[in-house]
Amino acid sequence: MTQQLFKIRLKKGDKVIVRSGKYKGQTGKVLATHPRENAVTVEGINIVKKHQKPNKQYPQGGIIEITKPINVSKVGIFEPTAKKASRIGYQVAKDGTKTRVFKVGGKEIK
Repeated sequence: MTQQLFKIRLKKGDKVIVRSGKYKGQTGKVLATHPRENAVTVEGINIVKKHQKPNKQYPQGGIIEITKPINVSKVGIFEPTAKKASRIGYQVAKDGTKTRVFKVGGKEIK
């Protein structure tokens, strides 16, 4: 049995705003996408403390802070002119190139 891959329209480096939950209203940059979990890791969002036993990477051990993924449904791409969350649409040019656009305003996503 294969695990389902979700289509995530967000890409690494996109600026997103959190729409719901503990971090509502905060913005950050997408560090990684996780299509199997339908989640994205956002810089500075969903930080948890983990008790780490000493190992090669952390010789001292102790309590470390790591950024956990957040569900895609809780974040939206940040539209800079409207200064709020938007959805992502696609436009296909005559030459066949596909570009991502904001659903609010219709401008191209850089």
